[in-house]
Amino acid sequence: MSRLQIAPSVLAADFAALGEAVRQAEEAGADLIHVDVMDGRFVPNITIGIPVVAALRRVTTLPLDVHLMIVEPERYLDAFVEAGASILTVHPEATIHLHRTLDRIRALGAKAGVALDPSTSEESLRYVLALTDLVLVMSVNPGFGGQRFIPAVLPKITRVRAMLDEAGREAAWLAVDGGITAETAPAVVRAGADVLVAGSAIFRAPEGVRAAIRRLRGAVG
Repeated sequence: MSRLQIAPSVLAADFAALGEAVRQAEEAGADLIHVDVMDGRFVPNITIGIPVVAALRRVTTLPLDVHLMIVEPERYLDAFVEAGASILTVHPEATIHLHRTLDRIRALGAKAGVALDPSTSEESLRYVLALTDLVLVMSVNPGFGGQRFIPAVLPKITRVRAMLDEAGREAAWLAVDGGITAETAPAVVRAGADVLVAGSAIFRAPEGVRAAIRRLRGAVG
């Protein structure tokens, strides 16, 4: 497994001071900034879009890990990459032609990711592994932050890691998002994850962003 990476999710940050929140996360040693884009159709919530990604690109040098929880994400790939997205992650259920969508993301110069909801089988990855740079296993149902971790996804994380390794995609990242805390992270990492996406545990931690990131890293050794 590659070095553990921490990806603070700005969904839990103060949107009135988003730039400052991202700067704090970068200074605290975050590896990526996770940006949740929701359209109110694929998930029952609406968040942020292309202009905010462009604004975040101006305040951080970290890779922007943009999670597209939107219907027909292929319509917006060019615009998100132009805005500064480093990684674009899509859901198999949201795009009819997953292979074509991942191929386009990579052609634009970004890393291509596939997100798996708790009830989505890892078999949806089978024929696109060669185009997948990141798999995002959702450990909550997508749409809202602050939810409780679903332990039933742990075996899926292990199976996804095995699929990637068997396909010669050892360098692909395996991220887990949802209910990630210092208490849940150790089991997630043992299962095979190398990217932890955490929102509330970082941006809403009473001890502050720097201490929260340190605590999360410390929890997994």
